[in-house]
Amino acid sequence: MLIKVAAVGQRMPRWVGMAWQEYAQRFPRSVRLELAEIPLERRGRNADIARLRTQEGIALMNSAPKRARSISLDVGGKQWSTQDLAVRLEDWMAGGRDICLMVGGPDGLSAECLSFAESSWSLGPLTFPHPLVRVVLAEQLYRAWTIVNHHPYHRE
Repeated sequence: MLIKVAAVGQRMPRWVGMAWQEYAQRFPRSVRLELAEIPLERRGRNADIARLRTQEGIALMNSAPKRARSISLDVGGKQWSTQDLAVRLEDWMAGGRDICLMVGGPDGLSAECLSFAESSWSLGPLTFPHPLVRVVLAEQLYRAWTIVNHHPYHRE
């Protein structure tokens, strides 16, 4: 199974790539964690933000593997505990479809992206910098996998 995180933004700080790689390499070969960086549309002084967000949304949706279950990360989505995520991950693995988690840019996700997604997940009411979201996602996905597989990484 492939878990693809499609995120708007490139040229992240070095620590983000290192943390991402650390968690991605911990997964077994049967579960791959992959990152697709979507270029941030250039925002000038009089930029049409709605149009730029739509263009980024199209790129996010196009990056999703065919027949993948797409999930938007959005502040308006449902909050999942780590245990909730583990239950979902177990269902996803049993379902046999790849997963695509879509992370918008500084202006969020387009309405098209939110409609395209089968569900919407909120990491909570806090606002996180986009580089940190990638690391949190990688760690929480790995933690959920360890719960499903009774690995000692997660302790309650």
